[in-house]
Amino acid sequence: MALLLSSSAALAQEVPFYGLYGTPGLIDMPSADTAPDATLSATYSHFAGTSRNTLTFQVTPRLTASFRYTAIKDLYLRGWDRDTYYDRSFDMQYLLVRETDSLPAVSIGLRDFIGTGLYGSEYIVASKNVSPRLRLTGGVGWGRLGSYGAMGSTGTRPTEVIGEGGIPTYDRWFRGDFAAFGGVAWKATDQLTLKAEYSTDAYDTEQQSGTNSGVSYGPVFERKSPWNFGIDYRMRSGAQLSLYSLYGTEVGALVTVHSNPHRAAYPSGSEQAPWPVKPRKASERADLGWQTNTNLVDGLPMRMRRSLESQGLRYEGMDISATKATLRLGNSRYGDEPEAIGRAARAMSRVLPGSVETFVIVPVVGGMAMSAITLRRSDLERLENAPADQMLARVKIQEGFGQAPALEGGIEKRLSWGIAPYMDLSVFDPDNPVRADLGIRAKASYQISPSLVLSGSITKKLSGNLDSVTREVPSGLPRVRTDYAEYSRQGDPALEYLTLAHYGRPGKNLYSRVTMGYLEAMYAGVSGEVLWKPVGSRLALGAELNWVRPRDFDQLFDLRSNVTSSGTIPELNGHVSAYYDFGNGFHGQLDVGRYLAGDLGATVSLDREFANGWRVGAYATFTDAQIDDFGEGSFDKGLRLTVPFGWAFGKPSRNSNSIAIQSLTRDGGARLNVNDRLYPMVRDYHQPELAKEWGRFWR
Repeated sequence: MALLLSSSAALAQEVPFYGLYGTPGLIDMPSADTAPDATLSATYSHFAGTSRNTLTFQVTPRLTASFRYTAIKDLYLRGWDRDTYYDRSFDMQYLLVRETDSLPAVSIGLRDFIGTGLYGSEYIVASKNVSPRLRLTGGVGWGRLGSYGAMGSTGTRPTEVIGEGGIPTYDRWFRGDFAAFGGVAWKATDQLTLKAEYSTDAYDTEQQSGTNSGVSYGPVFERKSPWNFGIDYRMRSGAQLSLYSLYGTEVGALVTVHSNPHRAAYPSGSEQAPWPVKPRKASERADLGWQTNTNLVDGLPMRMRRSLESQGLRYEGMDISATKATLRLGNSRYGDEPEAIGRAARAMSRVLPGSVETFVIVPVVGGMAMSAITLRRSDLERLENAPADQMLARVKIQEGFGQAPALEGGIEKRLSWGIAPYMDLSVFDPDNPVRADLGIRAKASYQISPSLVLSGSITKKLSGNLDSVTREVPSGLPRVRTDYAEYSRQGDPALEYLTLAHYGRPGKNLYSRVTMGYLEAMYAGVSGEVLWKPVGSRLALGAELNWVRPRDFDQLFDLRSNVTSSGTIPELNGHVSAYYDFGNGFHGQLDVGRYLAGDLGATVSLDREFANGWRVGAYATFTDAQIDDFGEGSFDKGLRLTVPFGWAFGKPSRNSNSIAIQSLTRDGGARLNVNDRLYPMVRDYHQPELAKEWGRFWR
């Protein structure tokens, strides 16, 4: 986490202070402030037995989104029979008016608008610097923010905590009593800020007393005053440490760390510099005599292979004529694909005879030609020290259909393997909010032909508690995922997957995949997929069909019956999908079809992606599974974060670390976890994605 949320001195000066809810704010009240675009912040705060863990992302310069997981000790709701109550909530805030010399910043926000409604509230707030060191904030709040000192009402507001959770609370927004809150922040030094605020949250739920299982309990804490006071300290790294005096009776603390995809730890990278372009003499451009030199012609492939390998690239084949060369290129090192293309182009300039003016570079993935990138050698020579966009303006990125390579090289070029640690994570179980297995994963792949790959993975658990679930997770659907504890208990060691996959280009703009074998930890079978994706289009369409059977719990070679305690697992499932690049880094995906449990529905996903490989996104799945059958959470939903290793370590890499934050493992809305679906493989080398990252062409 420390690596993930590293920060910089520049970011530290721009990001606002965060409050107890893990969002820009005073102490317990919100402010109108926003962080720099794309800032990702993680906050832990604690007071009066309440711990709030919040992840906040500045989605756009005006829109802020937050996910929060809260634990409240000795709070008993809805017959809750544990001594700690756990709650998930989502917030959004939108900046309506930017601050100017004469106008304050004005924002509108929703707290806990998808959740149980425990923290449900809405507000309109304004913040303004009245001097370089003094900032005032004032606003009007509804819900919890209108529960103390109400000065009016906008109708009747439901007050009960929603039992199922996960449902938008739109029937409550900006309804009920409203009250005015406010506060002041004084910047004593560049790193120390003092705050005072008037809070309109009465903490009515936390003030309740009662009896649970025959045992009397009192309030979580006593609220004696609406006034809160705090000290914020900003470290040079940008991290925030805060101490608070709260409600006349409590002491609280907070720590917040920040990161931003735009602010890499190694902005310029630390990889080896590429070879420079080799300029030609006028006599070399006109010399065609090399074609009769058999030794030179026969030696070109080997020289090109060696030159590419020195840059960490893979030679997949080459066709050459007097004036044109087509290089088929494999890239397993560079996460920024234009960097691989630029290095390959410079290698061509140093190896190929001077009369070869046209370079065509065909990136190859899984034996599939992704595109054909055509550039002129004279442009390389002339623009090597010019901005990369000038080169992009002269490059043609076209369809690569028909450019499939022949397999070259011996077994040492076909076999790849690796050993690395792994972690399987499960969160939000009320018996144990965080469960995880840690171990070692060994995986390998063997390229039988350019488009046929045999691959597998074996895991050995070293420690963990995913198998510690003793109660049966309730489900009214076939148990397609909720037996995960049994897989952890018996699958040690485990054959994670063992598959034979074929990739192809059945036609122009078309890509295909067929994968068979032990597809994932829980299922074996056959998965087929086809994708339509023109090389210059933002839109892609796909379809996937799977025939599966559940694997035995020991995750070896046996299969088990598809009849479970709560229903029969269908053998067929699949989806039709639409993918669209909205621009500005926003990618949307819609999947419609049949899920593993046989429920019918759709998954909507939206991710913000950055040219350096960062990705922050969210998804929600809605099916015809009833809420009572699905269980706690109501429907499948989650957040996901991908951090590229190249950004974190400054060295080129196509590897990344992905973190999924999702609801409890449930059977509704569950999809097959098959490796190497087509769309992520294909789009990286198409025009929209290459154009975003083209600034790395000369790296």
